[in-house]
Amino acid sequence: MTRAAWRAADLRAKPSWIFALDDRARRGLLQAVRKARDPDKSVFDYRRADFDLGSAGPVIDAALHEATHARGTALLRGLPRDGMDESEFELLTWAIGLHLGVARPQGKASQYIAAVRDVGTVYRSAGGRGYSSNADLDFHTDSADVVLLACYNQAQSGGMSMLTSSVTAHGQLTAERPDLAEALHQPFWFSRQREQAPDETAAYPNPVYDIAGALLCSKWNRNRIQTAQQIDGVPPLTSQQRAAMDALDEMLRRPELMFAMYLQPGDMQILNNHVTLHSRTEFVDYEETSRKRLLFRLWLAPADSPRLPESWLPAYRSVSPGTVRGGIIGQAYDAKRREYERRQAQELGMRM
Repeated sequence: MTRAAWRAADLRAKPSWIFALDDRARRGLLQAVRKARDPDKSVFDYRRADFDLGSAGPVIDAALHEATHARGTALLRGLPRDGMDESEFELLTWAIGLHLGVARPQGKASQYIAAVRDVGTVYRSAGGRGYSSNADLDFHTDSADVVLLACYNQAQSGGMSMLTSSVTAHGQLTAERPDLAEALHQPFWFSRQREQAPDETAAYPNPVYDIAGALLCSKWNRNRIQTAQQIDGVPPLTSQQRAAMDALDEMLRRPELMFAMYLQPGDMQILNNHVTLHSRTEFVDYEETSRKRLLFRLWLAPADSPRLPESWLPAYRSVSPGTVRGGIIGQAYDAKRREYERRQAQELGMRM
């Protein structure tokens, strides 16, 4: 059985998915960021060679390997949060990403790194995005092979991170309701939340589960499926599809399957979106701006990514292994972004 098919007790019993940086590694990362930082540069101007990760490098690589080729989730602890301002911590997140893959755009503005903070977004709306709200989120996958989430500030209360293996959930649902598990292999229509690129449709079909070789992949976002129902031309959900959606959501929150934790300042969560689903509880923020909940999110296409199911093509634009794929291309995808991707892919030996 694949190691990605874990249960909550497995993560508690065997914390080999947690990787800690020591004082020397923290000092090295802090020095690397401050040495390379240039206020006149955008993130696209930096190169991998600008940041020497030092002794932290092998630990970070091991964490990525755990997420991409083992359990599907990893936690990196001990990033140098203390003494870093927001912009330095954001640059640190970007620097780590430069060593791990090609960053992918995340929305209408074609932003390649996102500040995860409450700005009053209405999550359950046609253009709603969870990362910019304080809402309790549905379990979901992000639109890229890998997501990095680096914590700068915690909320005053709430904001707990929850993870479930999509492989385990599929196996359990197959055992209990094989008819509903099979329904999740049918196409569902996902809304692009009004963030589509000029050459994209407002919604696209994608099964919740599909197989590529030995890899069982998942793609799940109930909010996007439900808002797609408001788009002209999208077929209505069948009663069986709705029942399958409800069954999956119930399965994902079962205590024996779901692992819950709080990300601490200096933590970086690394998730493989093809085998891990994640969520977050509602949170209450501090009044002081400097203490408000803040994380930085990076979506990545890693160099050693696997082949994806053909049905993932509308969402990822490529299903071939080791390619620059995924993300939300958005409406500001320009020459500077294309040049960053080309250069970064070349340095990593990836194909565009």
